[in-house]
Amino acid sequence: STTIKCVILDDNGNILFQKYERHLSHITEKTEEMLKMMISSFCGDREVYFAISGSAGMGMANLCEIPFVQEVYADRVAANKLNPNTDCIIELGGEDAKILFLSNGMEVRMNGTCAGGTGAFIDQMATLLKMDAASLDEQAQKAARTYTIASRCGVFAKSDIQPLINQGAATSDIAASIYQAVVNQTIAGLAQGRSIKGNILYLGGPLTFSKCLRGSFDKTLGINGTCPENSLYYVAMGAAFYADKRINLPEVLERIHQRKANTGYAFLEPLFNDRDEYWQFHLRHAKAKVPRVPFN
Repeated sequence: STTIKCVILDDNGNILFQKYERHLSHITEKTEEMLKMMISSFCGDREVYFAISGSAGMGMANLCEIPFVQEVYADRVAANKLNPNTDCIIELGGEDAKILFLSNGMEVRMNGTCAGGTGAFIDQMATLLKMDAASLDEQAQKAARTYTIASRCGVFAKSDIQPLINQGAATSDIAASIYQAVVNQTIAGLAQGRSIKGNILYLGGPLTFSKCLRGSFDKTLGINGTCPENSLYYVAMGAAFYADKRINLPEVLERIHQRKANTGYAFLEPLFNDRDEYWQFHLRHAKAKVPRVPFN
């Protein structure tokens, strides 16, 4: 995940508070910040039903004794409650992609360790074109044609895009081609031949923020998918709907703070104990003369 999402719901499922931010790899610090906001603005020291979801939250939930809801299940809970006739969910996140088939046999397809065709890939390609993700989408909506671009790997994609840039291809056409590559990667890599039809729900940051990406999915699949209200928060809302244990948030905040203070990191022993050892090493190798071999 590249972002952290937070929602507070009332007893009727209405959103009282929501927050969506990039955590910039400072997951624990950003979690503390959001919990402090929740406590000061809404919850105080009252007990509330509370749960955490997402791959980045699993370790934190275990160590801090917070109820955890698997994110695919949280997606399903939210969709069943808010969009009960959904047949399929296509969700693209910062570094993951998934398709949830909810009708004609429940099935979940997720990407592996590669972040190709996800939000991180789109960010990387936008940087290559010297623009941000929002500008990339604006440019893509002006496209007249698309080119074939690999999206399985950012390195391969750059190998396809750089010649287009060098040959003077329109930036708008390259931008649209990047989104089409994401569509092709998602369908070919995850659907793997299974038909995507019926009521399709688009979730996650890339599909929420990019009109062109949604349009590319619609055109390729021959559908008219829906990006629902609060599409960024479906996993968080699903966790909230599923939460069945009352928690005191100030106590959770303290446990997270203690975890951060006591967390250690694995590392190798240093090569040199001090600067003097390093300097002696430097002198030894500086004196070693490599014989010059004449070139014939």
